[in-house]
Amino acid sequence: MFKFIRNKGQQPSAERQKLQRELFAYRKTVQHGFPNKPTCVAWDPELRLMAIGTASGSIKVVGQPGVEFYGHLPTTETSITRLLFIPNEGRLVSLSDNNTLHLWEINDTNMEETKSLQLEGKMKKISSLCLDGQTLLLGTEGGNIFSLNLPMFTLSDNVIYQDVVMQNVPEDYKINPGAVECVAPQPDHPGHILIGYNRGLMVLWNRNSSTAVQTYVWSQQLESVCWHAGGLSFMSAHNDGSHTTWDVTSGEPRGEPTTPYGPFPCKAITKLVWAQSQGEELLLYAGGMPRASFSDRHTITAQQGKKHVVFDFTSRVIDFFTIEAKGDRKDVTTLIVLLEEELVAVDLTSDSWNPLQQHYLVSLHASAVTCSTYVSDVSQAVYDQIVAAGKQQSQGVFSDAPWPIDGGTVRDAPRANTDLLLTGHEDGSVRVWRGGQVALSPLYKFVSSSVLCADDEPPPPAEEEEDEWPPFRKVGSFDPYSDDPRLAVKKICLCPETGVLVVAGTAGHVLTAKFSDTARTRQIKVTSLNIVSDRDKFVWKGHEKLGVKESCSCPVGYQVESVLQLHPPAAVTALALHAGWQLVAAGTAHGLALYDYQRHVPVTFKCTLNPNDLSGVGDAPISRRKSFKKSLRESFRRLRKGRSGRHGEKRGAQSPTPTDRRKDRTAVKAEDTVSESPSLDRARAGVTPTTPLEAKPVERAVEA
Repeated sequence: MFKFIRNKGQQPSAERQKLQRELFAYRKTVQHGFPNKPTCVAWDPELRLMAIGTASGSIKVVGQPGVEFYGHLPTTETSITRLLFIPNEGRLVSLSDNNTLHLWEINDTNMEETKSLQLEGKMKKISSLCLDGQTLLLGTEGGNIFSLNLPMFTLSDNVIYQDVVMQNVPEDYKINPGAVECVAPQPDHPGHILIGYNRGLMVLWNRNSSTAVQTYVWSQQLESVCWHAGGLSFMSAHNDGSHTTWDVTSGEPRGEPTTPYGPFPCKAITKLVWAQSQGEELLLYAGGMPRASFSDRHTITAQQGKKHVVFDFTSRVIDFFTIEAKGDRKDVTTLIVLLEEELVAVDLTSDSWNPLQQHYLVSLHASAVTCSTYVSDVSQAVYDQIVAAGKQQSQGVFSDAPWPIDGGTVRDAPRANTDLLLTGHEDGSVRVWRGGQVALSPLYKFVSSSVLCADDEPPPPAEEEEDEWPPFRKVGSFDPYSDDPRLAVKKICLCPETGVLVVAGTAGHVLTAKFSDTARTRQIKVTSLNIVSDRDKFVWKGHEKLGVKESCSCPVGYQVESVLQLHPPAAVTALALHAGWQLVAAGTAHGLALYDYQRHVPVTFKCTLNPNDLSGVGDAPISRRKSFKKSLRESFRRLRKGRSGRHGEKRGAQSPTPTDRRKDRTAVKAEDTVSESPSLDRARAGVTPTTPLEAKPVERAVEA
């Protein structure tokens, strides 16, 4: 019935639709934030560009801040599963979940799809990609490896069949090796590739002579392989959390396999990189954690000499890669990790392996966004203060190394502006972003939880011991959980001239903060204001207010000077600031208040509740939708009742007598008298609302 009513609503005419298209011509220009549901990542070491594919079929290529390209498959229902750059050509190949390969080209300022090829059949389902010169090797679930000619983008007749490979395997291991898990070219040996099969068999294959050079067999399922820089040894990772080093010529492992977090059962090592950094060997691998203790952790382990760090993330690891130093392809400097909810870069040249400050692809939803506001034409003095405070915040947290993804050229220098984007979050923080440019970069973070606290807040947890094993280190900013939902920011105001910041939250608190260039310990002034103080019958059944710390150690930046606590502590629904008069106006579901934050006194307040409806305030929320459904349901019941009565009359029922009609009219009048509105009863009783505001009934829930 609801669908029927909606469909019968007034539809815009053709002339109005045409006018709307002429007046509102929307055009997508740039994307901010982190891509939704990323699935894969690729890196071009020559052009120094990075590409990210998503589950909706979109591709985002980024270089230095301001260099961005976008591509998209014809349909959003197709997911991109793998990406591969053709180095130094500005082209990349994507594989979608329908087993279709797409060739993309970056032409000057845009990216477009030029060719595509689909492989039919389950046995041709692509499981791995590897670039060898101008040939793309396609490993399949059937165990065969097909060759794709990149210039023509067609399959060649040169196929490495699994049956041919198995002819050179010892008799004891001639079993079905499974799908092709990985293909890796041997460094400094053109034509040699290492083929890794799912069930543990690895074969060094000579493509020129179509013969097996050496075979390597392991009892555990294979997950990943990685060559050493010299090409004389390689390392394999397996599903039991172990990795093994192999000698190329002998075909035997060098020593026993290593299970870093054994001997108890461990998760699979999904990817492994064997590299060199600052002259020392560096080992990076994802996964491998003990199943019983840390199976829910998302980790990447880094080992170099005596250094051992487990980077612990709050979202799933999609993929990772390393970036080499310019001019030295053997020495890696940066670890780039693509996670489900953010991108993390780690400086491998610093002593403590600190993360890098990102200039784009920053997760806007590190904590759930609850409100936002855009402030334009901020005074240069205020803007410079915020930038300087943000740099001081990042000292000791982020590395000072330059951002390594620096490909491309920005033709037009970005226009100098001082626009700011402010976002309020569920954890009580306010993040300030540089607006008006292609790259949305973070500038500063204000944390209200440093001032507010719950009355029953537990003591801080004890510091973890230094010798914790594995040696976890939290990395990344994504944190989907909030300590207290009352901390959520609902409204933000920033004065562009004076820089006064006002933050209003869910628990009826309004914080006024001013900028200070010196760190200090402040005594926070709290002013309480009861909006419904003259209503004796009011009962608040929502959450309690948040407590305010008596003193707070404030670093350089925005420091809270006053707190206005409204009662009832409902969420603030409206906020206004007049910095010239030093006044703040805040509104809730119960009324509004005007506050002088300089003298810490309330100026005036107004309760917007109807005194005759106070008894219902604080009860369960009233749903207009449910009331409407109930009214419709009763109407249809009366309608059916009337129809059934008429049908009964047609079947021979006697017509009502005049006496019956008089009784029916009397009953209808009585029913109308009972169903009269409460306002009419009040009018008869001599009770009238004093103002139109007070006469407005409360028909919505008090926000909690």
